[in-house]
Amino acid sequence: MKLLTRNTDYAIRAVCYLARRREGIISVSELVKSLKVPRPFLRKILQILSKKGLIRSCRGIGGGFALAVSPEKIFITDIIEIFQGPLKINECILKKNLCPNVKVCPLKKKIDDIAKYVESELRSITILSLIKG
Repeated sequence: MKLLTRNTDYAIRAVCYLARRREGIISVSELVKSLKVPRPFLRKILQILSKKGLIRSCRGIGGGFALAVSPEKIFITDIIEIFQGPLKINECILKKNLCPNVKVCPLKKKIDDIAKYVESELRSITILSLIKG
C-alpha cells in the first residue's frame, strides 16, 4: 500500500522548497537541481499546481515559480487530493469490487478506526509545519 504517489511526493517537496525560499521567483532549473527530479516530470507537476492555484508561474527571463498561497494555508491533503483524488485510506484489500462481507468483516471496523486517525493527522499537516520541522 502506498499512501503517497511519486507525483504527490515531488509536489510536496517542490512546494516546501518554494515555501522556504519565499523571497522571490525560483527557476525550474534551480528546482530540478535542488530536488533532483527530472525536468519534464517536475514541469508537469508545477503546471498542475499552478492551475490549481497553489503556486504561480512567471514567464520569460528570470521566470519560474513562487507560492500563491501562504504555507500555513496549504495542507498536504490539498496536494494529495490534487494528484491522487479524494483522500481514501481504507479500501478493501481483498477484492477490487465491493466485498460482499463488508458488513460483517471483523477487520473492517479496526481498519476504519485507523483510517480515521490517519486522515485526521494528515489533515493537520501544513507546508509551514513541514518546513519548520
